Amino acid sequence: MQIRFSPSQTDYQKLETERLREAFLVDSLFKVGELNLVYTDADRAVVGSAVPVSKPLPLAADAELRAAVFCERRELGVLNIGGPGVIEADGKRYELDKLDCLYVGRGTQEIVFSSRNASAPAAFYLLSYPAHAPYPTTLARRGDAAKVEIGTVADANRRTIYKYIHTGGIKSCQLVMGFTQLQEGAVWNTMPPHTHTRRSEIYIYFDLAANRRVMHFMGTPQNMRHLVVADRQAVISPSWSIHCGCGTGAYTFCWGMGGENQTFEDMDGAAIETLR
Repeated sequence: MQIRFSPSQTDYQKLETERLREAFLVDSLFKVGELNLVYTDADRAVVGSAVPVSKPLPLAADAELRAAVFCERRELGVLNIGGPGVIEADGKRYELDKLDCLYVGRGTQEIVFSSRNASAPAAFYLLSYPAHAPYPTTLARRGDAAKVEIGTVADANRRTIYKYIHTGGIKSCQLVMGFTQLQEGAVWNTMPPHTHTRRSEIYIYFDLAANRRVMHFMGTPQNMRHLVVADRQAVISPSWSIHCGCGTGAYTFCWGMGGENQTFEDMDGAAIETLR
């Protein structure tokens, strides 16, 4: 398990491009046949991936967690962004097609990932936060998500938000998770930007062609920076940082949050005219 420590809202301003990417961009995920995990000090989140091919991939507790099993003191959200796959949690089998989501509750002893078709393997995106209580492991199909259409053609930000793990959906301790899909011709997300100092957020961008990129904007509203993000790369967004993006074409991203509360609308907006 790789460990990341986030620079402060003062220190990030001194970083050159490569150091900024090393601190906030996760580009080590979705290696075929592997399970990869990154631990960040931002609300003690773990972000990871599992791409099983010829054999199942079990989720073990790395030594850094000081736990007997991964979910001993944690909850886990999984979004499949690849081919059809299977997750077994304590012996129960859950089949996930693309964009299906599974919540795995605290106390789950055994979690194993596999693909139903090795030639088109599943690509499981993992996001975990500490949990204080157990909630039931729950599967949600894309059609089960709370769906919200927002944005306009004029603002190039027509998009659909799909909420899975939230106060009105799958119950959790602190994890909030879903995905946003931009419509053709839309390139902007989360503009005007915002912060929410009560919780951190992690984005994973996907369904980008090899020659497409997303410019992910971060930093404080008066001192913004950007990261150039490719397909299946994630960005750690500390509680003090804004987060918004503009792509070279339409894209999809999974958003996940953890921290003090689970109120989806809990945002401190930054007016566009104040951005620097």
